[in-house]
Amino acid sequence: MSPPRRRDREALVRPYLITGGRAHPSGRELDLTALVRTERDTGYTELGPEHGRVVRLCSGGALSVAEIAAHLELPASVTRVIVSDLVDQGRLSTLSTEWDRHGPDRELLQEVLDGLRTLR
Repeated sequence: MSPPRRRDREALVRPYLITGGRAHPSGRELDLTALVRTERDTGYTELGPEHGRVVRLCSGGALSVAEIAAHLELPASVTRVIVSDLVDQGRLSTLSTEWDRHGPDRELLQEVLDGLRTLR
């Protein structure tokens, strides 16, 4: 009999336990493409294992929420809660995107609308 694989052992911890039973972030909703980076280096020994891993991952440069979820092998919803916790603590910050700063590009939206109309 072979020993349990790493993924099998990790599956013993249910994702809702990692977030303390919370299904939604306490702060603003984070898009999967939102870029996150470490704001300050305060150490992460007092953090939970997943929270500490996120801080370590982001210390090498900005990562998207989707990339963080892939590295942690956790559902995106759980990752959003973890990242939101760390943003609330001031350990992480989100980088604003063009969409956040200026809203949707009107010309691009018009081109998409025109393209959709030609599909009829």
